[in-house]
Amino acid sequence: MSWWWARSLGAEKVLIIISKDYTSVALIIGVTGIVGNSLAEILPLHDTPGGPWKVYGAARRPRPTWYSNRPLQYIQCDVADAQDTMAKLSPLTDITHIFYVAWTGTEDCDINAAMFHNVLKAVIPNAPNIRHICLQTGIKHYTGPFDPDSGVQPHDSPFTEDMPRLDTPNFYHDLEDILVEEASKKKGLTWSVHRPALVFGFSPYSMMNIIGALSVYAVICKHENKPLIYPGARDNPRDSWNVYADGADADLIAEQQIWSAVDDGGKNETFNVSNGDVFKWKQMWEILAEEFGVELVGYEEGQKRMSLQEMMKDKGPVWDEIVREKGLVETKLEDVAQWWFADVVFGSQNLVNGVNKSKEHGFLGFRDSKKSFVFWIEQMRAYKVLP
Repeated sequence: MSWWWARSLGAEKVLIIISKDYTSVALIIGVTGIVGNSLAEILPLHDTPGGPWKVYGAARRPRPTWYSNRPLQYIQCDVADAQDTMAKLSPLTDITHIFYVAWTGTEDCDINAAMFHNVLKAVIPNAPNIRHICLQTGIKHYTGPFDPDSGVQPHDSPFTEDMPRLDTPNFYHDLEDILVEEASKKKGLTWSVHRPALVFGFSPYSMMNIIGALSVYAVICKHENKPLIYPGARDNPRDSWNVYADGADADLIAEQQIWSAVDDGGKNETFNVSNGDVFKWKQMWEILAEEFGVELVGYEEGQKRMSLQEMMKDKGPVWDEIVREKGLVETKLEDVAQWWFADVVFGSQNLVNGVNKSKEHGFLGFRDSKKSFVFWIEQMRAYKVLP
C-alpha cells in the first residue's frame, strides 16, 4: 500500500494541541542540527502520522534562543559522556521512537560508535514501549571519507542502497551494525537507516549546512561590495559548475523518517533520500546572487580553484559587524558557515542518490530543489540569522 504524507514547500505549519494523551513519544538526538530542527517542528503538528506526538529533544548545547517556542522538552545532554547520557535519558521511560540525527564532527569510528551505544544503553532497557529507531547516515556510504586524497574509489552515481560497503573505515557502518544488533535483542523493536543527499535546511549549529555557508558568503560579499565568485572544484572548477547534483530538503528527510517509524513499509530497511530532481551549481549560483543582490561571477575558463576556507579565514570580525549592524541573532561565523564543508561540496562530482526503493516501499514525498534552496534562505532570515 502506498503511504504518502507530505506538505507542499512553505506550507504553514500549524500546531494544535488536541490531547495530553500521546500515541507516540519521540526522542530526537541532535535536535539542534539541520534535520533535528525539522523533526522538532514536524512531529508536534496535529496532522503528523503516528501522533499526537510528545517530543523530547537532546543536544549538547543549552537550549538556543531560536528554540524558545518549540513545543518539546529540551534536554541538554552530551551523549559522548556515558554517565551524563544515562543520568539524563534513562528516566525517559515513555519513549516509543528514537530519531538519531547526531554526529560528533569527526569521522572517528570509536567516538561516534560510543555516542550511539550510550544512547541505546540508556533508553532501550528503560523504555518498555520502544518500537522503532531511525538512524541517519549519508552518502559517504557510497563515496568514502571526506579526504579527497584518501585513495578510496567511490561507487558510480546514481547511488542505490544495494551497493556494498567500501573497503575503508566508516563510522556509518559501525552505527548500522550497532543498530541492527541492539534492535534484535528486543522483540518487536524495528529500525530504519536513512542516507540523505546534500541537505538543504536551517540550523545555525549544523556542521554541514551548505545553504548557511553560501548565504553567509553572499552576505559578506554584499557587505564588502565584492562580487559573488564561484570558488570551484578541487581540480577543475568547470566540473562542479556543470555537473548534475541533488539535494535533500530537511523537512523531506524528517517526513521520510517519520514514515518509516510508523508504516510497515519502512521497517528494517535502508533508504536513500533526495528531493527527486537534479540541479547544477551554476543554476543555484544565479539564485544566490539574486537573493542577496550581489554581482555574480561564475566559472570562467582557466579559473583556478579558490578555497572558501582560505578566503573566509579572517572574516569573523566582518560577520560580527554585520550581526550588530543588522540586528541579527548573535552568532559566530564558525557556527553559521562551515567553509570546509562547502569546499568538499564543490570538490565533488556526480553525487546523485537513487530513490526508487523509497518509492517502491510507499514513501512518495519530493521537493523542488530550487524552491527548497530559496525557502531555507527565507527561514534563516525569518529567524534573523541572515539579513
